Amino acid sequence: MTYEELREAYDRLLLENERLKRIADDAREKLDAAMDGTGLCIWQNHVPTGKLIIFNRRWGSMLGYQPKELSAHFDIWREHLHPEDRERVLQAFFDHLEGKSPFYQVMHRMIGKDGKTTWVLDRGRVVERDEEGNAVRVMGTHIDITHEKEYEQQLALLAHRDPLTGLLNRTAMHRQFPGEHRAICFIDLDDFKQVNDNLGHRAGDELLVALSQRLRHCCGEEVRLGRLGGDEFVLLLPWPSEDPRTSHLARQCVDTIATPFELPNGEAAVGMSMGIAAIRPQDDFSTALARADQAMYRVKRSGKRGFYIARPSGQPLLDQDQVSERGLYHRQGG
Repeated sequence: MTYEELREAYDRLLLENERLKRIADDAREKLDAAMDGTGLCIWQNHVPTGKLIIFNRRWGSMLGYQPKELSAHFDIWREHLHPEDRERVLQAFFDHLEGKSPFYQVMHRMIGKDGKTTWVLDRGRVVERDEEGNAVRVMGTHIDITHEKEYEQQLALLAHRDPLTGLLNRTAMHRQFPGEHRAICFIDLDDFKQVNDNLGHRAGDELLVALSQRLRHCCGEEVRLGRLGGDEFVLLLPWPSEDPRTSHLARQCVDTIATPFELPNGEAAVGMSMGIAAIRPQDDFSTALARADQAMYRVKRSGKRGFYIARPSGQPLLDQDQVSERGLYHRQGG
């Protein structure tokens, strides 16, 4: 082969090498874009030294760090594990290194530079062991699943919360009943239909939201407050129906709802009728609610805007400070 032929072959090899390099660079760029777009990070851990090789930049940026700001080392990764998850994650990792599990997989949280929590799904497996069977290299992936976890949490919240007011819904009240609760209060609003008829259903929704906020303020943290739908609400109390706190809370609720609501398209005034019943050992939610509902209707029949406390026997609970001799309390002027 002549010099010229060798030179031509060499030039062709250079051109082919450049072409292959462009293809490889383009493929790497597309792969990086795909991994970055999905939140996927590919990693390799050299177990004896703890050195991590990160094949794209997602890990550091996921935690709020600039490129090369965060050292790629096992100890650094361990430090950023959420304290509540750290022991569980490390146990799963070392169990795999010791051959106790076929692969390493765990869903956990990491703490970023600004203290923000990031959820990740971490997977990996040993790809090299030494002659004694000790793990040398582990390769794997982790993916940012924070958005998915937030969506999952929102779905869980919606499953147990009223979508309009954010209060507990009927399903949640069932699940929390009876727990430590000793009494149940059933609330039905007075004259709520007039709000919908005169101001529209949107105004009615706005009133229910504002009313829920007032009830939250009255009830505090101890009382479980829920909406069954429409203008019906339920309170679960952690103390007995005959406890003075029951009539005190009921009066507060009746009085605070009596203040008119300022809505965008006008003022609205409603009241509330509340029936209160003790929770008996044999009661389920529906049984206890039915007795509170019966007590509520005694208020409706006697003029609305008040509360009635009934014992399990159905006899009125008399308290001269809080209720009339008939076992009823009505707001003055109501």
